[in-house]
Amino acid sequence: MSFFFVDLRAMNRSATYIVTEFVLLGFPGCWEIQIFLFSLLVMVYALTLLGNGAIICAVRWDPQLHTPMYFLLGNFAFLEIWYVSSTVPNMLANILSKTKAISFSGCFLQFYFFFSLGTAECLFLAVMAYDRYQAICHPLHYSTIMTGKLCRMLVSLCWLIGFLGYPIPIFFISQLPFCGPNITDHFLCDMDPLMALSCAPAPITESIFYTQSSLVLFFTIMYILQSYTLLLRAVFQVPSAAGRRKAFSTCGSHLAVVSLFYGTVMVMYVSPTYGISTLMQKILTLIYSVMTPLFNPLIYSLRNKDMKLALRNVLFGRRISQNS
Repeated sequence: MSFFFVDLRAMNRSATYIVTEFVLLGFPGCWEIQIFLFSLLVMVYALTLLGNGAIICAVRWDPQLHTPMYFLLGNFAFLEIWYVSSTVPNMLANILSKTKAISFSGCFLQFYFFFSLGTAECLFLAVMAYDRYQAICHPLHYSTIMTGKLCRMLVSLCWLIGFLGYPIPIFFISQLPFCGPNITDHFLCDMDPLMALSCAPAPITESIFYTQSSLVLFFTIMYILQSYTLLLRAVFQVPSAAGRRKAFSTCGSHLAVVSLFYGTVMVMYVSPTYGISTLMQKILTLIYSVMTPLFNPLIYSLRNKDMKLALRNVLFGRRISQNS
């Protein structure tokens, strides 16, 4: 999708265009604090890549995990690697940089990938809720409903809708006149900071963008809540306590990830942010864009015996037997 943003500076010359780069202030602090933040982010990024990469390898190599639930989880882990990679490498370079600058094209590319991958994550969480609903509410028909073909189709739709939803609105935002200043008090290129730097208001473009983002959040979270309402109703009808515990354990991981991700995103993009300080907005953005991809492997592995066994085999190099 990067062809939408090729040579944006040349395309923007028709407007009164002066800005050729943006300055991302990031998190304030002395050099010692910056070094500490850099070290912390490097550790978080490395653990995120390791954890999600291990899930992908476990799903790929362990025959016991060749089920729709783990197929979706493996794709979700792959998404998380790209999601965190859309922000953290630039944040690390920005901390060590004296200018803290990002090119005009680079800023809008980051903007595009950040929102496209975030949208795909919302859709993946909704699809995973659908999978859990079918597994618990229709267990006898689960294998005939959640076929490999349907899983591949759902995964493809998540990626396609995520990446095809934002090129046009972000392209029009990139065509707004940015005549200075070019300094934004954030660590990534987000909607509000960029619109604040534009020299001309664009209420229609801004409304379209926020309406689109809000609709994605609203419909996916409403579907997830509806699925879990029906799912919990079915769980409470299970006669045995052991069966209820197993059902709760299966769904608890997904529900924890949904709560962490949607809780922070809804505060940022749905509720009014005029009463939230800039520092708090940065912290909230850091939680759902950096910390959530780190916590996902921990949440899924700690609550799932099959995943823990497969991850142990992957991380410690044990051979997985085809008959285990």
